Amino acid sequence: MIILGIETSCDETAAAVIKVIDGNKKVELLSNVIASSLSLHAQTGGIIPEVAAREQVKFIIPVIEEAMKVFRNPQEEIDAIAVTVGPGLIGSLLVGVETARTFAYVWHKPLIPVNHLFGHIYANFISEIHNSKFIIHNSAMPEFPVVALVVSGGHTDLVLMKNHRDIKWLGGTRDDAAGEAFDKTGRLLNLPYPAGPQIEQLAKAVEKDIYHFPRPLIDSDDYDFSFSGLKTAVLRETQKDEPLNSERISNICFSLQEAVFDILLKKTFQAANQFNAKSILLGGGVASNQTLRKKFESEVRSQKLEVNLFVPDKKLCTDNAAMIAAAAFFNNEATAWKKVSANPELYFD
Repeated sequence: MIILGIETSCDETAAAVIKVIDGNKKVELLSNVIASSLSLHAQTGGIIPEVAAREQVKFIIPVIEEAMKVFRNPQEEIDAIAVTVGPGLIGSLLVGVETARTFAYVWHKPLIPVNHLFGHIYANFISEIHNSKFIIHNSAMPEFPVVALVVSGGHTDLVLMKNHRDIKWLGGTRDDAAGEAFDKTGRLLNLPYPAGPQIEQLAKAVEKDIYHFPRPLIDSDDYDFSFSGLKTAVLRETQKDEPLNSERISNICFSLQEAVFDILLKKTFQAANQFNAKSILLGGGVASNQTLRKKFESEVRSQKLEVNLFVPDKKLCTDNAAMIAAAAFFNNEATAWKKVSANPELYFD
């Protein structure tokens, strides 16, 4: 089966083609094209929804055409079309949804609506990711039950998957997402947007957690997260009567990362142990952070857990259409094109 995926939930305009082979077990990535308006948003320190949508109108057809260059006759060779319907920015979502609806109508192809959050999880089911040196696994694909951590600029959620159809949300952030905490801290430290990659680089020069910022909810019995208070602790530190020089900024970045990652690890492994998970999956933009990957890898080894750790290749952690196509295959709920609509408030339920 060959699926064309389309993703426009935020500021990326993406299209990809996957092919499922080996008895529906191997997801092969044929093309993965992304156009981003990040450089425009970096000038304003955050995403302006109207700007993102206008840029996507410009890029959507060229991006899809580029993704389909792997075929001589795309209309004949593509079996289905998948598109992100939510959550996300309504203007951006509409660009992708209306384009996908048009292709499905004109080509007479099944249209599969996809929850963007599930897409981040299913990035781990694309065979290409298995070349990552940060992955610990003995199986070709994740085995159930699975505990998945989706951690990005807009979301921090833990999910239990007993199979592709039995998926339960365990908990999520009560306020800021982890990536959002990084970006807000970046503004306090005058770092470029998005701040996550810069914070990671600055933290590499530090070896000691000097500030030891609070770890909100780290010992709670639930699987909820909270990062707003952590951001406030960073703000208070920056307001002290001390020069905010490069050394101090690096130390703040290191301590912030340590606090966020301690919470993510504690909650994820707590869930993996409680539900006897055979696989732990990471997904979302923050999962591209190498320090976080290494911490998860180290935790699996130190606890000597009989669990497989899957982490997508960095290019499949940020928003992309390959993960949308993969999610569509494993949760194929083809819908009449007339009934597919954008839902910016869509969640795990």
